[in-house]
Amino acid sequence: MLFDTDIGTNVDDALALAYLLQQPRCELLGITTVTGDTAKRAALAAVLCEAAGRPQIPVHRGAENVLLYGPGQPEVPQYAAVAHRLGKADWPAGTAVRFLQGVIRSRPGEVTLLAVGPLTNVALLFALDPEAPGLLRSFVSMAGSFSGAYPKSRDWNSVCDPLATAIAFQAGARSPQRRHVGLDVTMRCRLSADEVRRRCRGPVLEAVLEMAGPWFAEHDHVTFHDPLAALSVFEPDLCAYRRGRVSVDDEGHTHFTEDASGPEEVAVSVEPERFFEAYFSVF
Repeated sequence: MLFDTDIGTNVDDALALAYLLQQPRCELLGITTVTGDTAKRAALAAVLCEAAGRPQIPVHRGAENVLLYGPGQPEVPQYAAVAHRLGKADWPAGTAVRFLQGVIRSRPGEVTLLAVGPLTNVALLFALDPEAPGLLRSFVSMAGSFSGAYPKSRDWNSVCDPLATAIAFQAGARSPQRRHVGLDVTMRCRLSADEVRRRCRGPVLEAVLEMAGPWFAEHDHVTFHDPLAALSVFEPDLCAYRRGRVSVDDEGHTHFTEDASGPEEVAVSVEPERFFEAYFSVF
């Protein structure tokens, strides 16, 4: 697994990384950060690796800016909450894409690329190395909204950097397996802030709770967007899927055309209770 994330804004990235660090079937080969202050995001990822007793996992900074246009995401509000835990601060800039390329090429057909942030790093990787998508085992994203249940503009990962979304989805179609877990399904996996605090036990999840202080100051719930995408790799029957083709417009909005012989899967439903049972079981 390679994990590309904008950890530090919404708390769900940290929850997804915590799961990957504890999932015994996950060989986490590296973490790459994207959008805004990627050094702060790298530091947050390193905090969770340290809490899990796995400080050796490589962490690399990726793209800070959008490719051409789009709102971007400069702030990392969760950084200050765990500043006292931080060690390394001098993360080299812009090493993520070459790192991703090197790992994928060293293990052809073995690596799942899980992208749960804006898709700038992924787009740059696929543009730099057009063979990379075909060398993956699978490409999984938490991006898009496919059923119309929620306004497409609310899917931040796809509209943050629209051109990157279009490139990543188009080039990602060359991957042997493609799966997209969209906002319309992830919105069903929600817990109250009090319930999250009650269920988060152990060093890794306690570090997540500490990091999430700024989030809880403004929100009374957590939606497990990115964790659902992560669990879909290891527990594929938690969601139901439809096959078809995904396109992206110039604002980053995704459009799905159902086709039983299509190359891509999109999640269309989830069993929330089973999801939460599976999520917390690894801790």
